[in-house]
Amino acid sequence: MAGFADSGKKLLAINNYFYRRGGAETVFFDHMTMFGEIGWDVVPFAMQHDRNEASPWSDYFVSEIEYGRQTGLLRKVSQAASVIYSLEAQRNIGRLIERVRPSVAHAHNVYHHLSPAIFSTLKSAGIPVVMTVHDLKLACPSYKMLRDGKVCEDCSGGRIYNVLRHRCVKDSVSLSAVVLTETMLHRLLGLYREKVDRFVVPSRFYLEKLAEWNWPREKMIHIPNFVDVEEYRDDWQEGNYFVFAGRLAPEKGLATLIRAVALSKQRLIIAGTGPEEAALRQLAAELGADVSFAGYLSGHDLHRLIGQSLALVLPSEWYENAPVSILETYALGRPVIGAAIGGIPEMVKEGETGLLAAAGDGEDLARVLNAMADLAPAVRAQMGAAGRAWIAGEFSAAAYRARTLDLYAALGVS
Repeated sequence: MAGFADSGKKLLAINNYFYRRGGAETVFFDHMTMFGEIGWDVVPFAMQHDRNEASPWSDYFVSEIEYGRQTGLLRKVSQAASVIYSLEAQRNIGRLIERVRPSVAHAHNVYHHLSPAIFSTLKSAGIPVVMTVHDLKLACPSYKMLRDGKVCEDCSGGRIYNVLRHRCVKDSVSLSAVVLTETMLHRLLGLYREKVDRFVVPSRFYLEKLAEWNWPREKMIHIPNFVDVEEYRDDWQEGNYFVFAGRLAPEKGLATLIRAVALSKQRLIIAGTGPEEAALRQLAAELGADVSFAGYLSGHDLHRLIGQSLALVLPSEWYENAPVSILETYALGRPVIGAAIGGIPEMVKEGETGLLAAAGDGEDLARVLNAMADLAPAVRAQMGAAGRAWIAGEFSAAAYRARTLDLYAALGVS
């Protein structure tokens, strides 16, 4: 078991998954690395999973809950109970607290797996609790504010029964009922509102949306996501294609993007996998769109694909937060085409670092694709360079570290 000097500051870093699965995990791991590099002792708390990175603290991790796998009735009932309130997570984090005595706990995604039950244990132990808000779960029981492919705010004003009424979770009555029960209990116990000291919100849009849904402004702080531009090359040779990189899910607007590609006669490469892949391949074939599916890419292969593109396209049709993919694209020296929805517009300087299109509007997106393609290569390169220079300051690792340390200090972590 890992050990460290009692005199050092200790960060308890909490997230459902302990492998790089998506944007939340990217921030989670980069946050841990950053604080380890400045001399903090970093202790993770997560869920057991066969894809997890190795950790000397994994004995404290909670049992795996992975949705979609075939399980028996008793196992399903047990999982549903853990989704709502995980006693195992409480026990395990209690043992970990006794051993480590963290200076501060910083959580990322915890619902459905670890559950916010852990916040009660941390609060009772007198440990300052911070949570980064990666989606809209605090307001929307199904976390996306999305229904039938459209933005939905029916649960505003406390009308959370709508999650069951509309069967918002995978169109399932039983799953939606579990999530409704979960939300009702968490709100009754104040597991987020009363047990978490501060919420880090990466986009101004999310901060304003949560305030609109009656979350106290004084408990929220805007700290943007970050990348270290020095870890990214920006000397790529431009190709003749646009690129999308991410999960192939309905809310990502990929059907609209493929229609826009067909209309504009541009070329698109899609990097990623997900539940919509087969339908998207069929749509591209039906429309005769010049679309290639590259599958899942990471590391240098993904960087090269984006770095040699005309631009990254992010055609989302839900309230995106603060996509790390935008920051990575700027770091690679390329411009971004983004949908004007959620937190995306505050990350794209129109005409300076990229262009914006109306969300869900294939014709407008086709117009913007052509507008970007019609620019001289030097102009696109200048857009990418402007994006890189912008994030090197406002979205840098140094800025994130300073803001986070100030937040911890305000909570008495000195």
